[in-house]
Amino acid sequence: MHIKEAIEHRRLIKPDDFNGAQIEDSIIKELLEAANWAPTHALTEPWRFIVYKQNQIKDFCAAHAMLYKNNTDASSFSESTYQKILHRGDLASHLLVCYMKRGHNQKISQLEEISATACSIQNLWLMAAHYNLGLYWGTGGMVLKPAMHQYFKLQPEDVMMGLLFIGGTDIEWPKGRRNSSIDEKTIWK
Repeated sequence: MHIKEAIEHRRLIKPDDFNGAQIEDSIIKELLEAANWAPTHALTEPWRFIVYKQNQIKDFCAAHAMLYKNNTDASSFSESTYQKILHRGDLASHLLVCYMKRGHNQKISQLEEISATACSIQNLWLMAAHYNLGLYWGTGGMVLKPAMHQYFKLQPEDVMMGLLFIGGTDIEWPKGRRNSSIDEKTIWK
């Protein structure tokens, strides 16, 4: 697949559209290798991944749901949100937790480190699209909250980037679209 086609082919596929098929760990390793080739200022390589599969996904989703329940006041708690978090990974083959691990080089800004980590996710996502695998980048629930940061024992300067649910899918690959052309977002001088 040509790089332009790969970029235009990449899609978010919701975990409800996964088919439950198990993906070989070797393919997940290829996705992670692609992530490792993201641009990184001063070679800090701040991206980190924690990989869950099969029953580990269900255990993590149950823990995530309990974090939500235990850290949400009764007036804001939603049973449907709880159930959504609990069952988000039911059909996923793998779940990758991604965070930015802040390096010791303080000359590199946090923004650059976050951007490098986002680029690593994009590389991983492009490789998933190459294999026609569904990928969903989730930041809901407790993902961006202090409770999740504490759950993974991250350092104060580290940043949770999200949960990447990966699975096989039988749906027709969604068509791509943009709300406006690049010309509307570009000023030439």
